[in-house]
Amino acid sequence: MNSPEKNLNSNTASELKAIAQTILEGFNKHYGLFRGYCHEAWGCFENADWSRSGKATRERILSYEERVNETVTNLNSNFPDTIENTDLWPEIKADFIALLMDHLQAECAETFYNSVACRVLHRDYYNNKYIFWRPGLSTEHLHGSTPTYRSYYPPATSLRRSLLDIISSFKLGNSFQHLRRDIRNIEKSIAIHRGKNWRSHQNEQIQVYSSLFFRNKGAYIVCRMVNGSQKDPLVIALLLDDQKQLYVDTALLRRKDVDVLFSFSRAYFMVDMEVTSACVRFLKSIMPGKTDVDLNAILGLQKQAKTLFYRELQHHLRHSRDNFQIAPGIPGMVMLVFTLPSFPFVFKLIKDRFEPPKTSSREDVREKYQLVKFHDRVGRLADTLEFSNVAIPLDRIEANLLAQLRDYAAETIDEHDNQLVLQHVYIERRMEPLDRYLAKASGPERRRAIHDFGNAIRELAAADIFPGDMLKKNFGVTRNRRVVFYDYDEICYISECNFRHIPPSRYAEDEMSDTPWYSIGENDVFPESFGTFFFANTKDFATFNKDHEELMDADWWNSIKDTIIAGDLADVYPYPVNRRFSVRFKN
Repeated sequence: MNSPEKNLNSNTASELKAIAQTILEGFNKHYGLFRGYCHEAWGCFENADWSRSGKATRERILSYEERVNETVTNLNSNFPDTIENTDLWPEIKADFIALLMDHLQAECAETFYNSVACRVLHRDYYNNKYIFWRPGLSTEHLHGSTPTYRSYYPPATSLRRSLLDIISSFKLGNSFQHLRRDIRNIEKSIAIHRGKNWRSHQNEQIQVYSSLFFRNKGAYIVCRMVNGSQKDPLVIALLLDDQKQLYVDTALLRRKDVDVLFSFSRAYFMVDMEVTSACVRFLKSIMPGKTDVDLNAILGLQKQAKTLFYRELQHHLRHSRDNFQIAPGIPGMVMLVFTLPSFPFVFKLIKDRFEPPKTSSREDVREKYQLVKFHDRVGRLADTLEFSNVAIPLDRIEANLLAQLRDYAAETIDEHDNQLVLQHVYIERRMEPLDRYLAKASGPERRRAIHDFGNAIRELAAADIFPGDMLKKNFGVTRNRRVVFYDYDEICYISECNFRHIPPSRYAEDEMSDTPWYSIGENDVFPESFGTFFFANTKDFATFNKDHEELMDADWWNSIKDTIIAGDLADVYPYPVNRRFSVRFKN
């Protein structure tokens, strides 16, 4: 028998093409707005308009869902009967592929198509015949109207002249404090990084991505230094002083520092990309340890990151044998967390019921995760991929985990055709919980992690984030040995907290009582009591207290709160302070 798509009349065929065109127009509108927000970031930086910059970041995230909903509404209004006929969607997909032949963001357009189709189709139709489980087109050799990067040749002019040309080429509207000094500092940094035995090859050049990367208060020039077969990163950080004059704050040349700059625990960059896949390839050449999932997410292409992640998960399941199991560590009261040992992620489901003393609701927890997605994460909050209807094979789930899923998360799971469908799940990079890390860390590693634990709390506070539950089990250690917070069910804004000193006791018996002798309001926080949350071990507490004593002082927290309420955005640098030129060269 012929398939339905083989017997289409001309009217139906025309309508299917119109549906494909409607979906593509929805994506084109979305990506036009996406690029518009990235252009706006340029003006926000020049004018030091950090408030608008934060709002634009939030609007850009929300824009995707708005365009998907708008497109689905258009389809329902104009083609209600046709889109309900699931037999026709393979032909719609074929028509959509035909429209993408010369499209510069084809892979992102396919993801947008998936988002629209999944709003219309039942999950039984989530396969490559109906949606893009695999990419339909290659984007490897796409070229836009302008080159992805520009090349500069130090042997032909000089390194100093090349650096001057690179910085001047972006034509920011602000004047420089002292451009000659900045060029000299970059030149010195490169010379130190290269070492005495470095020599120039015939192909020596600096390749510079064509757009600036904006985030928070910084603008970044991202370069690739090519010499022989070697490709090294060079990222130049531009900041503004109080008079809105430009200065180069640092030049990052170590791959580790650039990895941290592009970390999953930081806010998304604003960068204009005509060809998204070309930008990802450029970044991957200087950060080969990053996956396409990582890079798409940090560029603000979260939906594309989710598509790539899901393909990666399905590929991994076909080529591995281990089973999903309960994640190591102390179980949470709000989230059920599990992992696949051979896959570097954790899966987090909100439990149907929370154990005392937790009083929040499922919706409260979802709002906390949304807060983190929209907020500046300052390198201390893990990014999360939020999914609906993720299917995993039942025979790949260990018995004790399956029992817990059925007991604690029955409202969130569905068993169907030998698959366990997770109706709503958060997925994060797997980290080692701080308490487990400290249990086996050597002396220097232990002291460093304890110090960075305090730094994490400080930097979160500077970004208007109060973690709430500051037990060590709620913090993780990344592969770069940074301490990151990942338990969000009690997170809130600093500006919402009422930081208080514990009042003096009235009688000696007060301090022996199981209940406090003073009143406690809903948003009251008593930093003097934090010590028991931080470290029970007296030696560890002494190490922590040496550098972070003020974290247990209500006055310190209130000073941070006052600064935030006054509208001052704290400076939290996404690189070590000793990399800053003002510290390193003191000139």
